Amino acid sequence: MEWFGDGDYWLGRLVFQRGLAAVYVAAFVGAALQFRALIGERGMQPVPRFLARVGWRRAPSLFRLRYSDRFFAGCAWAGAALAVALLAGVDGLVPLWAAMLLWLAPWALYLSIVNVGQTWYGFGWESLLLETGFLAVFLGNDEVAPPVLVLFLLRWLLFRLEFGAGLIKWRGDTCWRKLTCLYFHHETQPMPGPLSWFFHRLPRPLHRVEAAANHVTQLVVPFLLFTPQPVATVAAAIMIVTQLWLILSGNFAWLNWLTVVIAAAALDLTPLHTPPEMPRAPLWYEVLVLALTVLVAVLSRHPARNLLSRRQSMNRSYDPLHLVNTYGAFGTVGRVRQELVIEGTAAPKPRRDSEWLAYEFKGKPGDPRRLPRQFAPYHLRLDWMMWFAALSPAYARPWFDGLVERLLEGDRDTLRLLRHCPFPDEPPTHIRVLVYRYRFSTWRELRATGAWWQRTYVREFLAPTRLSG
Repeated sequence: MEWFGDGDYWLGRLVFQRGLAAVYVAAFVGAALQFRALIGERGMQPVPRFLARVGWRRAPSLFRLRYSDRFFAGCAWAGAALAVALLAGVDGLVPLWAAMLLWLAPWALYLSIVNVGQTWYGFGWESLLLETGFLAVFLGNDEVAPPVLVLFLLRWLLFRLEFGAGLIKWRGDTCWRKLTCLYFHHETQPMPGPLSWFFHRLPRPLHRVEAAANHVTQLVVPFLLFTPQPVATVAAAIMIVTQLWLILSGNFAWLNWLTVVIAAAALDLTPLHTPPEMPRAPLWYEVLVLALTVLVAVLSRHPARNLLSRRQSMNRSYDPLHLVNTYGAFGTVGRVRQELVIEGTAAPKPRRDSEWLAYEFKGKPGDPRRLPRQFAPYHLRLDWMMWFAALSPAYARPWFDGLVERLLEGDRDTLRLLRHCPFPDEPPTHIRVLVYRYRFSTWRELRATGAWWQRTYVREFLAPTRLSG
């Protein structure tokens, strides 16, 4: 093994690069299809308004040069096209320097989107994609063996991702230490999947085994990433299996898929192939890899300090380029699921007994008879934020009034984010929002009613509202 290249990881690099390109496709397509209603010129949180009040040092972005919905769409679709090209392996058909530029382009485009995305792009997997994408720039193509230093940085990223998530759980909710969190999690997670009902109905002893296995995977196994092979490969494989279990049990956008991709870079797959002969890396490339390693080492002091802190933060970036970040999820687990149900009426003067019709979302629970769908790695941003809004009105303050206003206007871009609009011809005269408590049906209730959910009314979240003027 040479310090700057190890051909044994050629296949692992290939799997990593193609997997990362696929995640980029999902991210850019989602941005292109959803941005107009969320952050477009007439969106709930318009980009031009954000750029007017936030300096470029806090949010570097191509959209500092100019912003229009057409330009944003062009950037998003260009990113998707580049990602498709990388998925097809175009980086292997060009010189090393050109391949690096090909990987740098989608990173810069997605950074530009995230840095103007505001509330809608505040998720930890945005920073994870950017940090991973930046490291991928330096991973090379078939002209050089995978650089050992970059492979080490990917393991350091995977370690922070898993160990940080494990610590935030252990330090957070007592149910993680008691191994009881999964009594509730599958039911109360942000967006259940089609198998979440079945996971929730597993025997409670098995839920305790799940929780214990999670602790082992996130608090013990990450240290094995830095051991010699084949132990490091076994550690990465355990993480991959755990992530596939999470993929089956819920919808967490591309978080789990990207974790699988990062773990793949740690796999020694030489039993599956004979590594090709590769020339020594050019000096300029070795210098860049060394510079990257020093940069990440310096920037890692903040995430490392955060891991050791009793006041550990979840999903935080320490620089505007999202180069080295801290991660974590579900430091607390909800015991009760509350959902916001948005209803409209055509009545001129609405009353409680007026005909109120519900808007249905694509992913979040609504109609109790509808089995949750699988959307990950595609990210339904509005559906996720509706889950946060049900937890606390403070989450909804920056954008919720804008959502109601656009539903009252019958805004087409907003309605495209929904599964069903009950007012196809003219928008309603009034909108109201109710809070319901949802729980998964029991086996007996499911057989009797055909409903996957049971719900009970809690309170009014927003009184009947109409357009002013």
